[in-house]
This record gives sequence, structure tokens and C-alpha cells, in this order.
Amino acid sequence: MIRTSHLTLLCVAALASVAAATCGAATPAELIAQADLAYTTRYLQESMTEAIALYEAVLPDLETLSAWSQTYVLNRLSQLCYEAALFAEGHTPEDEVLYTKGKEYAFRSLRLNEAFAEHEPDGIEGALAYATDVAALHWAASSWGMICGIHPIQGLMQQGSVNAMFARCVELEPGFWGGSSASSLGSLLIMTPGTLGGDDERGLELVEASIASNPDYLHNRIILAEYWGFTYNMFGALTGVRDAELIERETTAILESEIGDWPFWNRRARIDADRLLALLRDFSD
Repeated sequence: MIRTSHLTLLCVAALASVAAATCGAATPAELIAQADLAYTTRYLQESMTEAIALYEAVLPDLETLSAWSQTYVLNRLSQLCYEAALFAEGHTPEDEVLYTKGKEYAFRSLRLNEAFAEHEPDGIEGALAYATDVAALHWAASSWGMICGIHPIQGLMQQGSVNAMFARCVELEPGFWGGSSASSLGSLLIMTPGTLGGDDERGLELVEASIASNPDYLHNRIILAEYWGFTYNMFGALTGVRDAELIERETTAILESEIGDWPFWNRRARIDADRLLALLRDFSD
């Protein structure tokens, strides 16, 4: 059977070919408008793959656009590559391809800032002081963090950079994307060993604050249930249950909530809530 993420890549490739074939008839602005329309229903996999293909069809003409439009297209692509990988269960080679592309698009966006590009060769953490594009930072860190999870030994050496990127997001705009930069940083501080910069109490504070400030964005509750409710070893492998009552409380709240203004992420939260409840039952049996 072809995995869902493999189908995503096949669909993206096919749609990209169609988009490229019609590119002569459609201006970059028209392609972006079509992609924006597909983006609104990206919780449907066909819409997700269509949006990626249409935004990618703009890339050959990207440098003819304004700096703002270039950033917009690259950040949308980074976000969508990250989100497209979530259709599959677990990690697959195809997921890593998507996360790698998402990271590359976001860094390409960050490098549109000449100060960031100038200082990046001296080290990412120093260059972050010059980065102001929260969306590019967030989606770069999100994809990079997933790559670290796929390769945990290598990831331990790179996790500090991912944490620093999320921390810069929180510094610039704590409420970005429903507060998800804060909850992402919180989950990493919980998961990272103290000797490598982890701080589980500070991590818990960040996750709880993200929920309080953005209660309608349900994915923050998933972060709390998954990374505080369960326990893990230093390589991210699940080891047990820390707080079963918390897991049940948060997943129940998610399943009883409306989809609301976050159609992709709140649907994803419901799927993850069912997954976490199944994990909890496995540990209880």
C-alpha cells in the first residue's frame, strides 16, 4: 500500500506539472490567488496538494515579485510542507522530504533579510537577533524540530538552535499562530534533558500560558496532554504516563470543542486526541 504521505508527494508532483504547463497563461498574481483559495480548504488533502503545487509554480518568477510577495509565497510553502506531512501516521521517508523542503523554504525567506543572511555564516543563534519574520522563524523551527525527531542522536546536537528560533518567535510575537510558538518551545523544554538546556517547569508554564491566551486553538491542548501527560526518554521515545487525569481532561475538552476559526489545526487536534486516548488505554491495559 502507498502511504498517505507518498500520495501527497505524487499529487504535488502531478499538480506541479499541470501548474507549470499553464504558467504561461497565468501570472504569478493569478497563481497566488488560486493557491490562496485552495489554502482555505487544505484540511482536504487534494486542496493541500493543489495549494503547494500552485505556490511552487510561482517560484520560477519569484524574484520578479516584491520582497513582501516573495516572503508570502515562501512562508506559505514552508507552512504547507509541514502541514502536508501530518496527513500520514508516524514518520516516513516522504515526511522527511516535506520537512526538509519546508525548512529550506523558510530559510530562503529569512535570507531575504540582508542582515540575517550576512550574520548566518557566523552561527544561526547569533543571526536570530536580526530576524524579524515570525512566520519564517516558526515554520523553519517546526520543520527542523521534526527532522531532529526523526534523527534523534543528530537532533540532540541541533535542538538548541530549534529552541532558540522558537524563543525568538515568542520574543517577537507571543500569540503567533494561536500561541503555537510558545507551546512548541514549551514542549521542547519539557523533552530536552536539563544538561542540554531543558527546563520542564518553564516548558509547562509556556504551554499552559499558550492555552490560556488562545483557548480556541486546540492544538496547544494536545501539546499539554502529549508532552506533560506522558513521559519520554532523552531520545523522545515514549516511556509511560505521568498524568492520566490531565490527558483525559484535555482530550475530552478538544473532542467537545468546535472546529471554529482553525479548520486545519483543530481537525488535526481531534485526530491527535483520539490517538492519545488510545495510547493511554494501551498503558492502562
